[in-house]
Amino acid sequence: MALLPLQARSQKSYWACMRHLAEHFDRSPDQISPEELRQYFIYLKTERRFARQTSTQALCAIKLFWEKTLQRAWPAELEFARATPQFKLPVILSAGEVRHIIARVPALDHRVALTTIYSCGLRLGEALKLEVGDIDSKRMFLHIRAGKGNRDRYVPLPQRTLELLRQLWRTHRHPRWLFPAKGHSGLGAATATEPMCRTTLQRGFRLALRASGVKKAAHIHSLRHSYATHLLEQGENLRQLQVNLGHHSPTTTVIYTHLTTLCQTQHQQRINKFMGDL
Repeated sequence: MALLPLQARSQKSYWACMRHLAEHFDRSPDQISPEELRQYFIYLKTERRFARQTSTQALCAIKLFWEKTLQRAWPAELEFARATPQFKLPVILSAGEVRHIIARVPALDHRVALTTIYSCGLRLGEALKLEVGDIDSKRMFLHIRAGKGNRDRYVPLPQRTLELLRQLWRTHRHPRWLFPAKGHSGLGAATATEPMCRTTLQRGFRLALRASGVKKAAHIHSLRHSYATHLLEQGENLRQLQVNLGHHSPTTTVIYTHLTTLCQTQHQQRINKFMGDL
């Protein structure tokens, strides 16, 4: 896996999939037959009720092990082992709800990290890996390195976000990380060897969401979805939005046209006009 273009988190997930397979049969994965694999995927689909994304990850991990490590031909019937696809619209927060939630975040580093994710449309991992040198304050861009698909991109940096990042950096002055891990004592940010932990920021968001009184089933990635929707409502074109978000295909970006209140309002006006004569 180290030789493949896989992020560290993907490698851990693949390893977890193989460990689960071995524990399920209580023996080494290289001793598992194609028929047992078929039964295993039936188990994941019918009993564990894995989501499409989770079952696809298990399939990819096992297939990689089967073809690359064991040098065996992958059984053709297992190509259909994925769970039934589901089309779910993401949770979108209004601009007021975003401000309300972030205002309930007590820690400055958490608050600035969440603001950066929202105002730049970043994934959680992309934000936490930001380095001091990734800020281009003259051109007002953030350099996102090795995003999803191991692709770099530039995203516009709002002036207010730049000011907050500078304010935060002055509190720790770490030579590399914008969001360094503080450690259990909270005093180790200046000499941290790694960025802030994902689960720490996720917990901070959950607590702020609860304190805000917003009842939506939102999570940190909802800030990215909200960024895309709000930009579309402000008239941003889909191509530029695709570049900002780092989507490989425009099909992924088009989903946000279903979520804008502007589109819904215009559609409702057309329906009302059409139905007015009936």
